[in-house]
Amino acid sequence: MQGKIVKGIAGFYYVHVLGYGIYECKAKGIFRKENIKPLVGDNVEIDVIDSDEKKGNINKILPRLNELIRPAVSNIDQALIIFAVAKPRPHFNLLDRFLIMMQKQKVPTIICFNKTDLADDEEINSIQKIYKDCGYQVLLTSAALQKGMEELRMILKDKTTAVAGPSGVGKSSIINILQSNIEMETAEISTKIERGKHTTRHTQLIHIDGKTYIMDTPGFSSLLVEDFQKEELKDYFPELNEYEGLCRFQGCSHTHEPGCKVKEALEQGKISKLRYDNYIELYNELKDKRRY
Repeated sequence: MQGKIVKGIAGFYYVHVLGYGIYECKAKGIFRKENIKPLVGDNVEIDVIDSDEKKGNINKILPRLNELIRPAVSNIDQALIIFAVAKPRPHFNLLDRFLIMMQKQKVPTIICFNKTDLADDEEINSIQKIYKDCGYQVLLTSAALQKGMEELRMILKDKTTAVAGPSGVGKSSIINILQSNIEMETAEISTKIERGKHTTRHTQLIHIDGKTYIMDTPGFSSLLVEDFQKEELKDYFPELNEYEGLCRFQGCSHTHEPGCKVKEALEQGKISKLRYDNYIELYNELKDKRRY
């Protein structure tokens, strides 16, 4: 029997099998010997050892499409990052850090700006334009008015999507709306994996329908940009790529050098000042980080 790991905690793995529900499984000892750890998102083969209690053993992990480090999950098709346009106002530096983190792991990312009912059109369009001009897909929603939900469903359909965002942006409201039409077996997921000792907050997959899953990641308030050098940072800002090789100096960092085409584009309004300021802040952070 094949299924997908939707949660792993305290040595138990909860495997969703389409049409059958959730099986509580242990991983066979061979995985430990081979130093392989099952991940949320893994497609697996299981042996059923008790069909009434829905218990089993994982005997095989199927090949992974990808494997993310933060959060530690596999087979993610895309990421959805949710921020509010107001209450709270977007923390753009945090948004850019998340985009860098996903780009570094080669995960396509959709940006969702929620609470559009709390801001005027001019403000919303201005925020949307900044990121659309960088090549990102931007979705506008209002969970309160249920606007943009059908478009969101289409974006998520038949994919496994990591959903993230800071607290207070309406992430839970959106996830609750997405779950409103789903089949009864979801209730079984919540009772099986949230009971007793299993109540700790962990990354988990939520089955929406068919092959559609969303991964609710624990809320974040800060992200460290690390694991790469300051010279690589410009590679993660798509709007800077078209100026690569055009500056006076080869290897221009676009920070202080004369004859920099990126700074010229900034002065001409072709590049967002907000994004450029975040680039400079992150560049300095990487420059100043301690070396060991």
